[in-house]
Amino acid sequence: MNIFFYTLGCKVNQYETQVMAEALEQKGHRIVTDIEAADCAVINSCTVTAESDRKTRQAVRRMRRRLPSGVVILVGCMPQAFPEEGAALSEADIVTGNASPQKIPELLDRFIKSGARIVEILPHERDEKYSTPAICRFEERTRAYMKVQDGCDRYCTYCTIPKARGVIRSRTLGEIEAEAARLAENGFKELVLVGINLTSFGRDLGKTICDAVSAAARPEGIKRIRLGSLEPDHISDETLEKLKGEEKFCPQFHLAIQSGSDTTLKRMNRHYDTAFYRDLVKRIRDRFENPSITTDIMVGFAGETEEEFNESVAFLKEIGFARAHVFAYSRREGTVAAALKSQVEPAEKDRRAAVMARAAEECEEKFLKTQVGKTASVLIERYKDGLAEGYTENYTRISFPYPTDPTGEILSVRVTEAMPIKFSL
Repeated sequence: MNIFFYTLGCKVNQYETQVMAEALEQKGHRIVTDIEAADCAVINSCTVTAESDRKTRQAVRRMRRRLPSGVVILVGCMPQAFPEEGAALSEADIVTGNASPQKIPELLDRFIKSGARIVEILPHERDEKYSTPAICRFEERTRAYMKVQDGCDRYCTYCTIPKARGVIRSRTLGEIEAEAARLAENGFKELVLVGINLTSFGRDLGKTICDAVSAAARPEGIKRIRLGSLEPDHISDETLEKLKGEEKFCPQFHLAIQSGSDTTLKRMNRHYDTAFYRDLVKRIRDRFENPSITTDIMVGFAGETEEEFNESVAFLKEIGFARAHVFAYSRREGTVAAALKSQVEPAEKDRRAAVMARAAEECEEKFLKTQVGKTASVLIERYKDGLAEGYTENYTRISFPYPTDPTGEILSVRVTEAMPIKFSL
């Protein structure tokens, strides 16, 4: 059977799509990138915002229209967090959660044999252990994501992820090193370690995220290690010193701030304030040569006043982020924030998002100008029309003319110009 995947959401979801794809291939199925060639469509859903849920519903219905006699499978965080809503999407022949992505081939086989709709969403257990299988490859040729952690216990007042992902659980160091070795053998030079709450890695094993970085960096073929999104308050001076000591570690820190207002951060139940965040950024910049600080920042959170919003914009400018993902707060039923008074109107959220996006664009342009004149190592990811393109260690995108295709190589490049960027929401 020809299988088409449509993946929404984070890098963990992208990793789990690869897990499902490899499991299906082992059973003789074929993965296709064109829906017109597919017999089956798998929608790997996200539920981090109401917009994510809308896109999931839309994708399920669109796939059913495109494959009127094919098989449509809904999997992932949306049905895991909201099983009744997932089950109600009757256009999907199979509905399951994210607890066991490797079981997709079994569910598909059962459906083909019986023709009976399957809704099977296994709950996360309190004593659950990490169980996501390893992968052998990734769709990108030069960089692969590696899931090393799952689950979250932060309970931010706006978030459904603890419900969707269950308890904190970590992958063993042996499994991390073994998968890194397989990926290196298949030509990958850079790994991005990802998780739902990445900085909690190892808490259940007596290890830390630094141990995961060391394990992933051990295979000789791996030249670079990056980290996904990090919780600021989990990063200590000891953590920074150990990361600094790992020569393959790339100094890009994605530190989710969510808001630059202490009052808003408190309502969000974030476990730090702006003073802590500011000091952490200083400690990073003091220790690492030419690091980049990137972030996620939310606008229009429940009860956010104009004063709080202005504080948040000012803080973004003060830190000088290399890049910021700006998004509007999405009210999620069942969360504490959904019941808070003084919800911000949609039109006002849009206005604030536009203002914040402009501020983020200004910060990014200023950061890019600081890179001019520097010599950087660039892992080449694409080559087209005589132009090579890739990313530096601090994740600055570089493009330059080159006579032959150097995709997969790491080249030393001197930055001569910062091109204008266009920020989009």
